[in-house]
Amino acid sequence: MSSFRITGGRKLKGEIIPQGAKNEALQILCAVLLSKEPVVIHNIPDIRDVNKLIELLQDMGVETRKLGEGSVEFKAAGVNFEYFETEQYKKKAAELRGSVMLLGPMLGRFGKGKAPKPGGDKIGRRPLDAHFTGFQKLGATFSYDAGDAFYHVDGSGMKGAYIWMEEISVTGTANVIMAAVLTEGTTTIYNAACEPYLQQLCRMLNRMGARISGVGSNLLTIQGVSQLGGCEHTMLPDMIEIGSFIGLAAMTESEITIKNCRIPELGIIPDVFKKLGIQMEFRGDDIYVPAQKNYTVSKLIDGSILTVYDSPWPGFTPDLISIVLVTAIQAKGTVLIHQKMFESRLFFTDKLIDMGAQIILCDPHRATVIGLNREYNLRGIRMSSPDIRAGVALLIAALSADGTSIIDNIDQIDRGYQNIDGRLNALGADIVRV
Repeated sequence: MSSFRITGGRKLKGEIIPQGAKNEALQILCAVLLSKEPVVIHNIPDIRDVNKLIELLQDMGVETRKLGEGSVEFKAAGVNFEYFETEQYKKKAAELRGSVMLLGPMLGRFGKGKAPKPGGDKIGRRPLDAHFTGFQKLGATFSYDAGDAFYHVDGSGMKGAYIWMEEISVTGTANVIMAAVLTEGTTTIYNAACEPYLQQLCRMLNRMGARISGVGSNLLTIQGVSQLGGCEHTMLPDMIEIGSFIGLAAMTESEITIKNCRIPELGIIPDVFKKLGIQMEFRGDDIYVPAQKNYTVSKLIDGSILTVYDSPWPGFTPDLISIVLVTAIQAKGTVLIHQKMFESRLFFTDKLIDMGAQIILCDPHRATVIGLNREYNLRGIRMSSPDIRAGVALLIAALSADGTSIIDNIDQIDRGYQNIDGRLNALGADIVRV
């Protein structure tokens, strides 16, 4: 198991380019199964979860050809269904939560699918009901074998249908969309998630020949077609990385320019960090964050403390709650952080408290951060990364702290952040991979 050894207290300076979006990649890569024609994807992040999914596709029989850094051509002319009966498939797919999104395109194109119970971050309950309820509304049947932990889905009788998404699930919506585009008839998905990454998926599918309308809203109408062709697609920059770099700049008093951000696709993310008092300038499509000694949290109109909470798009993404929490540690003022969607995501705050942060963990969903306003710095400690986003929040804390910190279990960070140590060291950080 690898670790980071971080010497904190260094001010960073320079330009950094965000990687391709992890959460978009997991959807887009599964969608290549919907066509037998070549599909070219650009700006693919070189991270553990994405690389595992590409390996899984290759094992299934998808041909791949690397065209350049971050660019790959995929051709799913056929799929080896015998592979789904192997222990290797069970092991690989179970390690990756995104593997569940293979089911939608498999059902749409081949009328059947099989997947093990997926893994991923341990951040609370993450039920798959939205996926399977959507498949059932289309007419698919499924069973779960507790003995081998496999979901078996038969989509041979699927027809277009009206689907109400009881949960505004990003991956659930993506999976149902991919099942519906090749399903005969009209499918209406109401209360659909509408994140930019889902919009990207829909636009890509439409270029392949799908007929999806309502893109960008929570009401999607899909006219099923008989087949899809190839296309070329470029993924968005990762909005979670962009938010992480904004928080990093503030916590370490650093001057950082984040390049090629696709700012219109970031929604309210910059505004939430501005509420913490963080200054930034939009320079074309770049975000310039100046070095700030102090930043003051905004209060509400009636003088009450600021609450930052997550909600479905266009609300604030839950993947940045951990970053906002750690950034608030050195702010002037108090912030209530309310993580509504996952009840285990705030437990990493005990490590921050050990470092000297003033945080009250109210319950599994809420934490109050009392900003230190640079009156004293955090201190380096040894800690372990519990999940991708908390891991980077701990990395930001360590970079701002006095002394040396060790972060264990950095495989979690590598799942979502491409060469994060190398890129930050290029800005002046001191991170050693042990």
